[in-house]
Amino acid sequence: MNWAVVVPLLLFIVLIFFIGFWANRSIRLSKKDFMEEYFLGGRQLGGFILAMTMMATYGSASSFIGGPGVAYTEGLGWVLLAMTQVVTGYFVLMVLGKKFAIKAREYKAVTLTDYLRSRYESHTVALIAAISIIIFLFSAMAAQWVGGARLIETVTGIPYTSALFIFAVSVLVYVVIGGFRAVALTDAVQGSVMFLGTLVLLIATIIAGGGIDTIMQDLTAENPNLITPFGAELTLTPAFVSSFWILVGVAVVGLPQVTLRAMSYKSSKSMHRAIIIGTVVVGFVMLNMHLIGVFARPILPGIEVGDRVMPLIALEVLPAWVAGLVLAAPMAAIMSTVDSLLLLVSSAFVKDIYITYLKPDADERRVKMMSFGVTGVLGVLVFLMALQPPDLLIWLNLFAFGGLEATFIWPVVLGLYWQKGNKYGAIASMVTGIVSYIVIDQFLSQPLGVHSVVLPVVFSFIVYVVVSFGTTQEYATPVVEQSR
Repeated sequence: MNWAVVVPLLLFIVLIFFIGFWANRSIRLSKKDFMEEYFLGGRQLGGFILAMTMMATYGSASSFIGGPGVAYTEGLGWVLLAMTQVVTGYFVLMVLGKKFAIKAREYKAVTLTDYLRSRYESHTVALIAAISIIIFLFSAMAAQWVGGARLIETVTGIPYTSALFIFAVSVLVYVVIGGFRAVALTDAVQGSVMFLGTLVLLIATIIAGGGIDTIMQDLTAENPNLITPFGAELTLTPAFVSSFWILVGVAVVGLPQVTLRAMSYKSSKSMHRAIIIGTVVVGFVMLNMHLIGVFARPILPGIEVGDRVMPLIALEVLPAWVAGLVLAAPMAAIMSTVDSLLLLVSSAFVKDIYITYLKPDADERRVKMMSFGVTGVLGVLVFLMALQPPDLLIWLNLFAFGGLEATFIWPVVLGLYWQKGNKYGAIASMVTGIVSYIVIDQFLSQPLGVHSVVLPVVFSFIVYVVVSFGTTQEYATPVVEQSR
């Protein structure tokens, strides 16, 4: 085992543990409602932390492990495709903006399902939302845990199963005890590590490859298609690349783990600052991380498992102790996404199902025990699911992304801005999005040359509008306003 690499990673994990224990103390001393504090951080995120937690939550194992692995295989065409993610933070906060945060406070919504239940006054909408979150985010979480285990496996040389166990225990400790505040604070640390780690690794990779000109000549000599927008086998068509503007660009507004951030900031000034910081940081990290994947190809030819490209290139081009620090960046990306997804699925069980329908009179002590317990059990279940990993985890992650977007984008966006949208339109849209996405993704694969999320998003929009117009129910005044 290369201890010069392992020790910096261990120190990073210890720092994350410390933040988790500190956040747990804040939860115990807080005068606010436990659910709001544990699952939403008391709605007190500032601009920098909001930007970093959005970037860290979105910039996951898919971006730091899987994405560069595909870029290694496909070439610069995948870098172009990956840059559709630049607009993520900007678009989410601009579309949802102040109105979403204000409505969430009005409804006293702690989760996205809370918001949808109050907006549409429908338990059916809430149940479909909670079940969708649980199903699709299990896939997303499994992808992250596979990425974390791959990283530890490559760095330390220990077996995959043992690496997975170490990663699972590390994440569960600070998430279970610290809640959302621990997640947000660790995301700020992890986002900063990602930014610096990406910069250092890119520079080292370019130097090791003999400069950009030499790297480009080597890529051209191996396969001229590697430096074109169309991919190594010319499979990245304009239609397919353009469709990623929907999958990882504008439709990200429908991802519950990202949407949740838009109801957790403390002021409009924080939101405006987060828009600027988040857009710059996401653009910088996504561009450079995927470039590293392409530039690694001439330096380390013949890597068969794409998910191992990032850790292997770091170990190749950097001194051992620096590689350990730099590899904290993908570890940070993975941990920050896992912790957010764990809390989101846990809140779907505890807040959206258990407290709302099974035990509405539960006292705070029982709620705390359920929150801690469910989060821990979910971690164990995802661990078992990740024991048989796919070859490239990015596809598992993108499957979960597409399913969540097809389910939530229109009930959230149109529900916020279109008063005639009603519960029938929302139910029909969500069911249409889920069913059409699963069918298209599993059986058609790139219909009309675009990603399988595009048509379900279009279908769910049409169904939402048509059904809302076609039903007789007028827009209902929200419950909160009725009580005034």
